[in-house]
Amino acid sequence: MMRPLSRVSAWIDEPMPVARLELARIFAPLAILGFMSSRLAHADEWIGDAGFRVPRLPNHTYVPPLPSSAAWLIAFAMVATGLALSAGWKTRASALVFALTLVYVAVSDRLAAFTVSKIGPVIVLAIASGPAGSRLGVDAWVRRRRGELPAPAMAPLGPIRFLQVMLVTFYCASGIAKAGGDWLLVPSALWSHLHDSYQTGFAFFVAKTLPAWLWAPMQYAVVVFEVLAPLWFALRRTRLLALGYGLGMHSMIGLMFGPVVWFALLMMTLLVASFVPARWLVPVEVAASRLTGESPRRVSNGDVLYASVPTAGL
Repeated sequence: MMRPLSRVSAWIDEPMPVARLELARIFAPLAILGFMSSRLAHADEWIGDAGFRVPRLPNHTYVPPLPSSAAWLIAFAMVATGLALSAGWKTRASALVFALTLVYVAVSDRLAAFTVSKIGPVIVLAIASGPAGSRLGVDAWVRRRRGELPAPAMAPLGPIRFLQVMLVTFYCASGIAKAGGDWLLVPSALWSHLHDSYQTGFAFFVAKTLPAWLWAPMQYAVVVFEVLAPLWFALRRTRLLALGYGLGMHSMIGLMFGPVVWFALLMMTLLVASFVPARWLVPVEVAASRLTGESPRRVSNGDVLYASVPTAGL
């Protein structure tokens, strides 16, 4: 019994490039703010008392509307802390306040809550629990200006392990839901999605251009990818193919379904930060090394070994 637990513990504690967490810290808040932007523009109606509110109902969590001035204050705090987190300034404090604002707006207006609203606070709290901002961003620059030693480039990253597990679980659950619905029974299920209210010009183009028979195999491929995502990403031989498929799938989702583009960008950020081969993180690590005053570094030998090398060797 202890042997499997020891393996899990070793997997969690395995050193990884901190650059993975920095990528999530930089781009995830921007995608979340992008999704929130249409709501933030009308904060007084969204979470304030200037707009429609679902009345208090039995057995229903009710959050009373804020005065308009307080609603705009929440909106300002969300934008300010989200941008501060992306910039790596007061990283942990910014992340915690940003997460609190995300939780509040998600429970305040549940009609406007979407996937990004629900997973956003979880992602931000995961980022806050690790050494985010220690290698890239304003905090790293301030640390160098103070003459402090640079933060290590490699460290155990529980937040990244959490995001990896969350992603494959998210995909698997989504695939099971699709398989239990119409995606294995109705060959035109995916094709019909292109004609919904989120349709873009690109969606209209591909719907009328691609042959009709192609959509059924595409939707079956999505179900297979999602249901078996834990397997595809766990095996080294299939991980890169799964990463490519996931990025391609979310690219198409962003192009074809209008407002869902922010969800697609958030998922692509998490995929890259969690599963991109470590050797592809060389540019990020070089930027971090220059910011912290270290010799440039490059990745070698898989996910765990960083070796100092001259700049010319990169």
